[in-house]
Amino acid sequence: MEQFLFPDPKTTQPRARFAQRTMEIIPGILTWTTLIGMVVLSFALPIWMAVFIILFDIYWIFRTIFITYYSVVAYRRFQSGKKLDWWERCQNIIHPLAYKEDLAKRIIILKDILSEMTAFGDRRKLKQEIVRLVEYKKDVQRLILAGHEIWDWRKIVHVVLLPTANEPAEVIEPAIQAVMDCNFPNQQIIILLATEEREPEKQRTEKIDYLQAKFKGVFKDFLVTVHEVSDNEMKCKASNATYAAKKLMTYLNENEIDYTRVIFSNFDCDSVCHRQYFAALTYAYITDPKRLQRSYQPLPMYHNNLWDTNAFVRVIVTGSSFWHMFQSTRQQMVTFSSHSEPFDTLVRVNFWPLNMISEDSIIYWKCFTYYHGDYKVKPIYLPVSLDAVLAETYWKTIKNQYKQKRRWAYGIENFPVIMRAIWPDKKIKTRKKLSIAFEMLEGHHSWATSAFILAVLGWLPLIFGGSAFNESVLAHNLPFVTRYLMTLAMGGLVISMFLNFFLLPPRPAKYSKKRYIYMFLQWFLAPIIAPTLGALPAIDSQTRILFGKYFGEFWVTEKVRKK
Repeated sequence: MEQFLFPDPKTTQPRARFAQRTMEIIPGILTWTTLIGMVVLSFALPIWMAVFIILFDIYWIFRTIFITYYSVVAYRRFQSGKKLDWWERCQNIIHPLAYKEDLAKRIIILKDILSEMTAFGDRRKLKQEIVRLVEYKKDVQRLILAGHEIWDWRKIVHVVLLPTANEPAEVIEPAIQAVMDCNFPNQQIIILLATEEREPEKQRTEKIDYLQAKFKGVFKDFLVTVHEVSDNEMKCKASNATYAAKKLMTYLNENEIDYTRVIFSNFDCDSVCHRQYFAALTYAYITDPKRLQRSYQPLPMYHNNLWDTNAFVRVIVTGSSFWHMFQSTRQQMVTFSSHSEPFDTLVRVNFWPLNMISEDSIIYWKCFTYYHGDYKVKPIYLPVSLDAVLAETYWKTIKNQYKQKRRWAYGIENFPVIMRAIWPDKKIKTRKKLSIAFEMLEGHHSWATSAFILAVLGWLPLIFGGSAFNESVLAHNLPFVTRYLMTLAMGGLVISMFLNFFLLPPRPAKYSKKRYIYMFLQWFLAPIIAPTLGALPAIDSQTRILFGKYFGEFWVTEKVRKK
């Protein structure tokens, strides 16, 4: 297989280094130009600044409506995805003609039952089931007409990677337990526990021994790797994952397992997957003719300890979940946190970079580059539950949330590497390249600046505009116009509040119903949280890259569980 070359962010070649540094400074310059420019223009050109603020508020309303609408669309798909019997579909789709006939018979039977029903609630539920079956019968028909080969689910092997640094067994055990409880055969699943050599040996050994003993004989295999950081590597999740994946190659070769039959799920070690995830994932893989050109993304929900953490963190992680729900409806969805890829494709792109922090999204871009833009993320509308940030004290929890958000925002390090990878590729259309560049820059720029524009900078013309501006009609109307527009934009927040209550995991018995009141009141903290725990971490990351003060290693979020 021809070796795939991907740009090195730490290149020492003069021309490549110049291109890398030039593009590294762009996000930081755009952000600081906006923030400083708005202050300066509030003095120099207050009228133009006021017009800009009104136009920005209008843009923000349309953006809010757009994101809210597609978040609701994703929520409906999410609820529907949980109701489907993916395991039943997975088993039967390998005989599509017979399956289509069976579905037709089921629809007839359910319609006969419906005609005899009188209870409104039962009729409504049965109608919904009939609609689902009718729609699915159409999907099966499309598969038949397309004539693509549908693979046998019995020949698929799943590998679940759980990278761990210092996390205790009590954090990792629920993740493995969730895999065991899935309705997909455990004997087609391999657990790959990727530990770090720098973890204290006694602690690491006890953790490995406990987990292997706990799940002995449950899975096809339970593999363990111990990663030693090499001179050309960073202390990061990506280098650990690459090390473990290369060890897996040896195992698969020895057992004569075809790489194309292996689906590799790179999970966080606290990832608790839905019981139907591997059935749904297998179904998506075996029915897609471009299966090797797909990544598969469940919807991340921070539900493992959501009731235990504080209000600031709950607002942050809930907002993150809604953002990824919205992203699932877009064509240019990017992998995040826990996701899955064909192992054959990972081998072709030579796995994750060894010297980058943001490993979850960069692997998508490596695959995108390898297939010259013909590569997509397919959403799996099932949840994967993760830990929200939680530490020993209230303040440390907020501090750790800031660090985690800063690490996420550090994903802008991908921008120069992606541009260096795709720009010379003539098979990718220029319009597509420009679209990718704009989306990355606009997304991270908005992340860093919007909260400050809305909360603080928008009022500067009134403060610094001078007497001439303050006596103008525009100055008198600016507060009212801004307040009215922001009131309209609050509609998106209200919808998010309601969706949040629908998505909440069951309330633990240790908490009274009064805690629902806190879950409601927490949303009034949003104007404080948005700039401090949203925008500031993004500014921090972009400024570090701007001045070349790179992170030297992956900051591992501390995992604490309340007893």
